[in-house]
Amino acid sequence: MAKEINEQVKVFALGGVGEIGKNMYVVEVGEAIYVLDAGLKFPEQEMYGIDHVIPDVSYLEKNAQRLVGVFITHGHEDHIGAIPYIMKRLPNVKFYTNKLAYLYIREKLSEKGIKNMDQFELYDEQSSFEFGQSSIRFFRTTHSIPDSFGICIDTPQGSVVYTGDFKFDQSKSPYKGADIGKLALIGNKGVLCLLSDSTNAERLGFSGSEKKVSEEIKKEVMNAKGRVIITCFSSNIYRIQQVIDACIAADRKLAVVGSSMVKSIELAKELDYLTIPEDLFISVVDTDNYKQSDVVILTTGTQGEPMSALSRISKGTHKQVSIRKGDTVLMAATPIPGNEMLVSSSVNLLFRAGANVIYGYKKVHVSGHGYEEELKLMLELMKPQYFLPVHGEYRMQKAHGHIAEEVGIPKENIFIVEKGDVVSFENGLANRTERVEVGNVLIDGIGVGDVGNIVLRDRKLLSQDGILVVVVTFNKQKRLILSGPEIITRGFVYVRESEKLITRSTEMVKDITERMLQNDQIEWTLLKNSIRDGLSAYLYEETKRRPMILPILMEV
Repeated sequence: MAKEINEQVKVFALGGVGEIGKNMYVVEVGEAIYVLDAGLKFPEQEMYGIDHVIPDVSYLEKNAQRLVGVFITHGHEDHIGAIPYIMKRLPNVKFYTNKLAYLYIREKLSEKGIKNMDQFELYDEQSSFEFGQSSIRFFRTTHSIPDSFGICIDTPQGSVVYTGDFKFDQSKSPYKGADIGKLALIGNKGVLCLLSDSTNAERLGFSGSEKKVSEEIKKEVMNAKGRVIITCFSSNIYRIQQVIDACIAADRKLAVVGSSMVKSIELAKELDYLTIPEDLFISVVDTDNYKQSDVVILTTGTQGEPMSALSRISKGTHKQVSIRKGDTVLMAATPIPGNEMLVSSSVNLLFRAGANVIYGYKKVHVSGHGYEEELKLMLELMKPQYFLPVHGEYRMQKAHGHIAEEVGIPKENIFIVEKGDVVSFENGLANRTERVEVGNVLIDGIGVGDVGNIVLRDRKLLSQDGILVVVVTFNKQKRLILSGPEIITRGFVYVRESEKLITRSTEMVKDITERMLQNDQIEWTLLKNSIRDGLSAYLYEETKRRPMILPILMEV
């Protein structure tokens, strides 16, 4: 019995603290490892050319024999996006997921050529899985996607609870929402440690109601004189149903643009999560056959992504849809932190094209993450002994820590952690212990992890000061330059207006090469470095720029 009480529990994050997205948390109970979520995040501004960022799972690879499974809370990219890559690194891992998340994962894996779904097991709010001395249960939460769950891991020392993304919205909804009764029961039984969503910890009061958003979208669609173009996250099934309801109320037809939106509607229909009249949808190519006041277009591109449908529409480069004077554009989402400039650019272009744009928190969107008062309610229901704010940037975690203090959790029992910081529990007492090595894996095209800091540094340099290529052909035996030096630049200077600079640079390279050729032995690396160092100093003195200098030496 003493062994059960002393069974050590460890909690740490491989992603999802100090950042937006890339959620992945690890709970160890004795020798068993439980992984909560497996998401990706969008790249930061200085990650040039990177498509996505996922957690480094090297620790899980080293301890694969101890890994019980990966438990998914809901179907958003920041919670499931890393699964295809993790499956390659951990081919035998078991995944536990709910119905809607399973369909999204199935589509992601199908795109990667993975058809076998034997590693996945479905759960719902009634499910319970026993693993040695621990068991796992699930509770429904309200979020901006149906089938959103939190996870409760019962351990010999008490429960470790992970909320996933959540808010509290008591307005009537066709979808199952937060099970407050079950949350209270979990809290009454005793929660050792709570990991709770911090995304909106800095926002006061309560997040808005979806019912009010539905009414506002309906009002805007009914009052619009021309076409209405609505953009939202393709996974926001609530918002899609609200658009459908608005079309019905305004007697308008609905055209859908964007492959991810089309696929998301198909998946939601598969689970009967959308109520759609048979004659509602029309093809986007048929919209010109209807009055402009009879058409709504639903599309993707809430974050101003350059290749999204709305971005191309705003730039006039979309093949099927262009903005017309009198169009109303509803942006039923808010920018993810870091995407504000992209969204702002799209909004400006839409206004310039003649559209009336309704965006931001102007009544047509509410967040799927709880505000301060909702976070307090979760803390009151759970009554945790220890608290770890997760999800969101460091400032959001700090704000959530202050909220926890307000509801009575002692400051010393609140842990603001960085990725890899391990909080260990023994005999019901918590301490920071060792640190696990963590990092980012960068996804660029089909490359996974083959772009690192050095490549990013080079890309940053290229974006700031351009590149200068030096080509020299010489005869090593005769110690003669046969061709060149030839200098080619891109993104550094306008050559026609910088002839003196280029001429002097060419002479410098020639002098350096001829001097080095007189040595008995020519060391390629030494010659390249001499050219690079000499040119770099001169160019910086003349231009205050440091282009990437790439010497190409050819011997004949």
